[in-house]
This record gives sequence, C-alpha cells and structure tokens, in this order.
Amino acid sequence: MDIKAKARLDPRTKNLVKRIQPGEIAIINHADLDHVAADSLVKARVKMVVNASPSITGRYPNLGPSVLLNEGINILDNVGKDIFQKIHEGDFIEVRENQIWKDNIIVAQGQYLESESVNKRLREIRGNLAEELEKFLQNTLEYASKEKDLILDTLAMPEVNVKFEGRPVLVVVRGQNYREDLTIIKPYIDDVNPVLIGVDGGADALLEFGYKPDLIVGDMDSVTDEALKNCPEIIVHAYPDGRAPGLKRIEDLNLTAKLFPAPGTSEDITLLLAYEKGADLIVAVGTHSNMIDFLEKGRAGMGSTFLVRLKVGSILVDARGVSKIYQGRLKLRYLVQLAMAGVLVIITVLYQTQWSRDFLRALWLQMKVLFNL
Repeated sequence: MDIKAKARLDPRTKNLVKRIQPGEIAIINHADLDHVAADSLVKARVKMVVNASPSITGRYPNLGPSVLLNEGINILDNVGKDIFQKIHEGDFIEVRENQIWKDNIIVAQGQYLESESVNKRLREIRGNLAEELEKFLQNTLEYASKEKDLILDTLAMPEVNVKFEGRPVLVVVRGQNYREDLTIIKPYIDDVNPVLIGVDGGADALLEFGYKPDLIVGDMDSVTDEALKNCPEIIVHAYPDGRAPGLKRIEDLNLTAKLFPAPGTSEDITLLLAYEKGADLIVAVGTHSNMIDFLEKGRAGMGSTFLVRLKVGSILVDARGVSKIYQGRLKLRYLVQLAMAGVLVIITVLYQTQWSRDFLRALWLQMKVLFNL
C-alpha cells in the first residue's frame, strides 16, 4: 500500500477536523479513538488516519476504528508521539506499507488496523468489561455525592431571554448517531417548533440540518465561530468556582455570554436549565447515557448525569422515542397538492390515446350543456 498526500496534524482530533481538507492525511494522538471523533474524520473526507497512540487500548470497546474502516479509511496505528516533532503542518508524506516517509527518509512506522482483527479485539474486550464496570460504578457514586447540588435546587440559574414556559425543548448534543436522530424527528421539529438548544457542537448539528439554535450552552471547545455568530444567546459552562476558560473565546469574537457555574457536563446543565425554566417536554438528541459514552468522553463516572436524569426524567424523552410515538400531522394544503398531482397524472396518461381524447371531449360537451357553459 502506497499513499502520498499532504499531512495535517493536531493532538486534539476535534481541532484538526476544523481545518483539514478532503484528501489529506490526518495525524492525531487519540488513544481509544471514539465514535464521534471518527465520524468527524469521515465527514472531513480524510485520505487516511495516522494515530500516534493506540486506537484501541483494551479498556473498553470503542467504536471509532470500526467507523473509519467501514468507510474505507485506512488507519496506521501507534506510530509514536515523536511524529509531531518530525512532521509539520502541510508537509507531503508518503505511507509505504507500515512506514511513513518524508523527503525519502523513514520518520515513523506503526501497524495497519484491519476490520477482522479490530472486530475480534472488540469482542474480547466486551467479554472483559466487569472490572471496568465496577470502577465506573464506584466513581459514579463518588461523583454523585459531590454533585448532589444538581438536584437540591441550590444552583443559581442564569437569566435567559428564551421563553421556556410550557414549550417543548430540543437539546442537541453532537454525540453518536445525532444525524440519524435529527433525520428521524425532523417532521416533529418542523410541526411543533420547539426551543432549539445546541450543546457546544450540537449547535453546528442544528445548522447542518437548516435550523438556527435559540441558545448555545457549553464550554465552547467544539462549536464553530459560525454557530456562535448565528445564535442570539450563549451560556458558557463555568467551573463551580466561577472560572470559565470558554469565555475568552466569546470575548475574542466580540460576542456576549452569560455564565453558568455548575459541576457536571454541559449537557447536564442544559437539561436542568430547560427543566427549571418550565419546559413542557425535553427531547434529547445525541446525549450520553451509558458507560461507553462516558468513557469515550474521558470521564470515569456519570454521577451528574445520573442525578440530573433523576430530576428531569418525568419530561425527558430520547429523540428516537419521539419518532415512534409522534405522528406528524399532514397539513390540508399538502393533501390538496397531492390530490391535484394525482389527477394531473391521470389526465396526462388518459390523453395519450385517441379513445380517451374522444371520451374527454364528449364529457366536456356534456358538462357545457349541463351547466350552460
């Protein structure tokens, strides 16, 4: 195998995909490559992926490598972190077999991942999850005890201009299968017109589907400038002590934002905000709700998420659940247009033969006599 292309590199995959161009080689440093990161690389149409770290460490069955391989994107794995000193942004490199060449010199080598071996490894990992699950549960309980303020009404909610009272709310996180979820519930969104909230990159997901978010909530590390500039209201998730690294980015864009100091994840505080502001229903797209989701996000437990769902669970539904119970109402004009189209097709077909033309002329003459036309 011989692949030659321009290289783009960044230790953080979510930063790399913002600037990499189709047909280029992505050089990342992403142990346990997750589904969302892999999906973003697929969307960027990279030529191949070179990972400085192991794409599968064995801690849990991460799906990122399978996503890339299923799309025909090759992965040269575990080439070593010193590749970031040997290759620079924009360098042309050549991958021959398992070696990386630059200026006719070998600069790194790794191991090609293949679908069969990846699937075998994932099956083995799934069979050995008990130890990881036990640690995850212990951490979840520990975090829950520290983050109990999330359900004890002691958090100060920021004032917002968006009116939540009595309205349905759609919370979009750019998590696994978010595109499929948004596609499924698009008729619901168009018909019900809920409040649209993007959690960080979830705002870009809404724009991708032609919707403008009413509110963006997050630490501002994975949302684009375009989304921020197109949203009327922004809330920056701050640490409980008030520190908010994401606020600087907002100020650099000459935008304004409110702070929401709170523990937990940005999607957790978004659900809380909608609940406390009187939302009638919260529909969640792409949110994280299981151990694998949280391990892929680098979190060792889900205490805040567990607590938040205890509190808002009575009005919280998953997007796919909505698609199964919601029947979009066909508007009258759609029915009229459909009927007219059907009649037009019938008339066009009938008019192709001589006997049908004679029949239609006779019918028209009878109507003229009957109605004195």
